[in-house]
Amino acid sequence: MTAEILQKVTLHNGVEMPIFGLGVYKVEDGVQIEETIKSALNLGYRLIDTASMYQNEEGVGKAIRDSGIPREEFFITTKVWNIDQGFDATLKAFETSLEKLGMEYIDLYLIHWPVKGKYIETWHALEKLYQDGKVKAIGVSNFQVHHLEDLMKNGSEKPMVNQVELHPLLSQKELRDYCLHHNIKVEAWSPLSRGRFLDDPMLKEIAAHHGKTTAQVILRWHLQNDIIPIPKSVTQSRLKENAEIFDFELSQEDIEKVNGLNQNERFGADPDNFDF
Repeated sequence: MTAEILQKVTLHNGVEMPIFGLGVYKVEDGVQIEETIKSALNLGYRLIDTASMYQNEEGVGKAIRDSGIPREEFFITTKVWNIDQGFDATLKAFETSLEKLGMEYIDLYLIHWPVKGKYIETWHALEKLYQDGKVKAIGVSNFQVHHLEDLMKNGSEKPMVNQVELHPLLSQKELRDYCLHHNIKVEAWSPLSRGRFLDDPMLKEIAAHHGKTTAQVILRWHLQNDIIPIPKSVTQSRLKENAEIFDFELSQEDIEKVNGLNQNERFGADPDNFDF
């Protein structure tokens, strides 16, 4: 474990968040999630990103309790799902997540998707949870610029994090610039685009130059662009590989080359055309 994996960024409310973590979408509850988190913790991971929709909050909570590592060393994120949005329903969904995780508080609670006609009320519920001290930070996921503008016009708290699909094929530059201007941290789900372009010759060339893998180059690109990547893996060797990105640095030329891969190509749902 390297000390660098424990590096943190400070959210605009003063809360510190690790700059790198583990996403657990599609990791099965029970043995698989518990073993995955155990392996990740041994490598130094402390940011774990789950959601009620992933149906593995119980396993996440158990793995953390079983680790013997103090709760305050972790940064745990979960999210309210679309069918649970609205003020009262969100408060109820939060209590369910808290119970499943077996925790007294959540570090970061996110609105999973901007459900039209509901996300403002949902945000008001998150503001209440934040003001009541049940969450350390609140944010959103899959929000575009217009959603964020709407939220800030109608809310009393500014989101601390916006977690979106982001990788070199979908670099989200306009959204990132907007978030930077408003001091909203950007977090990337599917930062490796599920491995779709790991064989790119240019990426292979950069990787060979640094003695790294193409996946490590992409994750390093995220870090150097002030993006918090949360790659998902259930394989110990891959968890280790993903975390070994703190002992090299991409040149500006490298970064520009990776930037050039952008095609505004989504592999997940489009937040503006999503069947909620």
